[in-house]
Amino acid sequence: MHKPSIRQLKCLQTAISPVWNPWHYWQMFLVSLGLMAALGQGWQPARAQSPQAAPPEIKNVLAQIDAAANKKDVQAVLQYYSPNFTHSDGLTRQTLEQALTELWKRYPNLNYQTELNSWKADGNGILTETTTKITGTQKVGTIEWKLNSTLKSQQRFENQKIVKQEILAEKSLLTSGSNPPVVTLNLPEQVKVGQSFNFDAIVQEPLGNDLLLGAALEEPVKPEGLLKPTIANLELLNAGGIFKVGRVPLTGESRWLSAILVRHNGMTMVTQRLRVTGGKPPAAR
Repeated sequence: MHKPSIRQLKCLQTAISPVWNPWHYWQMFLVSLGLMAALGQGWQPARAQSPQAAPPEIKNVLAQIDAAANKKDVQAVLQYYSPNFTHSDGLTRQTLEQALTELWKRYPNLNYQTELNSWKADGNGILTETTTKITGTQKVGTIEWKLNSTLKSQQRFENQKIVKQEILAEKSLLTSGSNPPVVTLNLPEQVKVGQSFNFDAIVQEPLGNDLLLGAALEEPVKPEGLLKPTIANLELLNAGGIFKVGRVPLTGESRWLSAILVRHNGMTMVTQRLRVTGGKPPAAR
């Protein structure tokens, strides 16, 4: 097969740009809110417990809610949410329903698998920490996109309803083509307000004579940004990856950091949440 010209790759850029939208990834994670056990009030451990110590009822409910999500039954998922549900990203029960409905239209064959990492009593409620893995495909025209996502989160239950959730870590990988670049992403999961950080997306295989296009995106984690498409302007890269230095704004918002890497026979998009914690920014040297 002949090597593509820069013009051909620019045409590819035009074709894929409308598809690139990081909120697709993030929406997939939202359903993990409903993949937690609807815990009762009968168990009162004094400290965080391992999943092996969890009552069989918890594991059973996890399996049932996974099944409901895999059937794309939004109402079955929402029954585990309090009307006063709050989320670290600003979501409500209503916006969660909208996001899931839109997500499952785009990705009708997503598969969810949730593991309970730990659980413990917390006042009049119960805290759970879980990891959800989400896989699936989406076809846009003749291009098939493969998704692989992982979300780690903490939930608080009261009266068998989820009342609060916080995202602890999040990462997504979206690929297409016969030979998408294998990419290693170097990015911390958590930084403090005002702290600088390195963002490196490195292609692992030798490129040879291949041309490589790429782009880096940084967006605040906000509910109003969920449904807004984001266009990536790809540039010809001189090295085998993307290398950036960023700084967390003083507003303290968590960020989505994304890298897109394209060659003639494949594309890789990787997105990771950069969680921002409170505290003073480091002193200048």
